[in-house]
Amino acid sequence: MSFEQELNERKDHIEACLRSCLPEEAGFAKGLAAAMNYSMTAGGKRLRPMFLMEAFRLFGGSGKLAEPFMAAVEMIHTHSLVHDDLPALDNDELRRGRKTTHVVYGEAMGILSGDALLNYAYETAFRAFAMGDPALVGRALAVLADKSGIHGMLGGQSVDVMNDGKPLSGELLQYIYENKTGRLLEAPLMIGAILAGAPEEHVMAMERVGALVGMAFQIQDDILDVTGDARELGKPVFSDEKNHKVTYVTLHGLEEARAEVARLSDKAMAALDVLPRQNPFLRELIASLVTRRK
Repeated sequence: MSFEQELNERKDHIEACLRSCLPEEAGFAKGLAAAMNYSMTAGGKRLRPMFLMEAFRLFGGSGKLAEPFMAAVEMIHTHSLVHDDLPALDNDELRRGRKTTHVVYGEAMGILSGDALLNYAYETAFRAFAMGDPALVGRALAVLADKSGIHGMLGGQSVDVMNDGKPLSGELLQYIYENKTGRLLEAPLMIGAILAGAPEEHVMAMERVGALVGMAFQIQDDILDVTGDARELGKPVFSDEKNHKVTYVTLHGLEEARAEVARLSDKAMAALDVLPRQNPFLRELIASLVTRRK
């Protein structure tokens, strides 16, 4: 089976997992559920649940214990996208090839549905307590909360917003990238390892892999914002320029950005090499991020 076939097979499994966890569109709050489901069923790479699943497999995990967390991490990621698209932030009208949530459901429902997805992520993750070792599930929940909160994704987002349109140092930009993007790639790799019972040193190794991949992924996103095609990306290009955002490309130039993506990816591969187990698909998935066009 080719990598593309394996990738599609895994995405199909993830899509089924996500849909099984979505809230029912019924009752007085059915409009909120509809807005949540609209954003959750918009497609995308599903990279974070895929990382979690592959880390779980890498350390010998089996069964469905990882699935509530796979759904939860994608809900948290989607919450961040819904809010990122709002007029108060990036004011984007296109995401994953269709209108953004606030354009379809209104700004107020965009805010509420993003909030609801963040809360529902934890409701979903709590289901894992009935499926496996409570100690491992508790550790996994602690990682999810830490990496998505003030010391992680939301902290990075806040610094990004506070410095919008201002000159940024390389150090501050790195902080934003490490937290806003990197922490929510570290989390699924760590959680997959934790749920599979991996020792602490291997969980920390997966955190390192996630940090490297997260930085490479964000820089590649900067590159695509100036070199990509809106139809292929499913979102506007030159969005960073429109919003006067400082990026790795604006600080260092396009060629240095491309070289840095390659360097970071090589380091991520090296970090995987020291592990006693290997997952060829995970390695190929990380490698594919370097050359992605969307």
